[in-house]
Amino acid sequence: MREHPSSRIDFRSDTVTQPTKAMREAMLSASVGDDVLGDDPTVIELQNRVAKMFGKEAGLFVASGTMSNAIALRTHTVPGDEIVCDKTAHIYRYEGGGYAALCGASIALVDGVGGLMSPEQVRRAVRKAEGSGSHYPNGSLVCVENTSNLGGGACYDQATLDEIAKVAKALDCKTHIDGARIFNASLATGVDVARMCEHYDSVSICFSKGLGAPVGSVLVGSAEFIARAHRWRKMFGGGWRQAGLLAAGCLHALDHHVNRLDEDHSRALVVANMLNALPMFSVDLASVQTNMVYAETTESAADVVAKFAEHGIDMFDLADNRIRVVIHLHITDEDIEQFRAVLDRYWA
Repeated sequence: MREHPSSRIDFRSDTVTQPTKAMREAMLSASVGDDVLGDDPTVIELQNRVAKMFGKEAGLFVASGTMSNAIALRTHTVPGDEIVCDKTAHIYRYEGGGYAALCGASIALVDGVGGLMSPEQVRRAVRKAEGSGSHYPNGSLVCVENTSNLGGGACYDQATLDEIAKVAKALDCKTHIDGARIFNASLATGVDVARMCEHYDSVSICFSKGLGAPVGSVLVGSAEFIARAHRWRKMFGGGWRQAGLLAAGCLHALDHHVNRLDEDHSRALVVANMLNALPMFSVDLASVQTNMVYAETTESAADVVAKFAEHGIDMFDLADNRIRVVIHLHITDEDIEQFRAVLDRYWA
């Protein structure tokens, strides 16, 4: 599926996806109301559908994954609390310090493997004010990210997810899943999203990455949790009016763009093997479970990226010797072959 106005091959991120013609038509014909007043029918349909799909009581449509996570963290915590997450977690690395500025919380970082924490690491990371002579903050929330972005798109196995939730509950902590790419995780592991999130109090689901919607995430949880989250959405400036236009794009994505994520996963593995077969690139093939490929380079990553850019192929260099390739709905088999041709020309 190309449907992209640029002739360039854009491997930078799945956030670059644009609405397809069919999605635009669905958005154009959407029924709308005033979501602040609670009467936008398309927003209501999206919230209810996603909540049911994930086995939760209620949902809240918000502008972005960062906003969804921020609202969840603020709803679960009070100032002075501590949040446990992996050291590479999006909420820690890429959300502007919102956990501190908006929640007044500190953060306890876990040194997971490939962005994935173990239950025992979570157990050791949770600190409680009680019994510490008031030295410690109050560990009250455990956050996991599935898939793990900086872990190369790696996924938690279900047994680990369940055990982390069990550990958190035993330590009187709430649980949140940053599910920016949770449908990728579901397809890669074969675990239904409701089962995957069964023991977690809240989940953030993003529609503007691999699912191809232009805007929007849905936060799901209990009815009581979402009622409190609704207030924080308002306080964070997230109330919107005729948002059904955007919700319609998300509904279209649910109907047409979820199962096709498997195509992205297959193409990512092809790219990973291409790179790993060449002397100057090294890829941990076991980490390539979804739509991302992280490759180590023997040359300057910036130079490698610049060379690809000369040939109409865009990607990010994330470190001095590390590049990232992300596959999405605008990447075709023909694009992969063009990528192969450039590889063969300069680095074979």
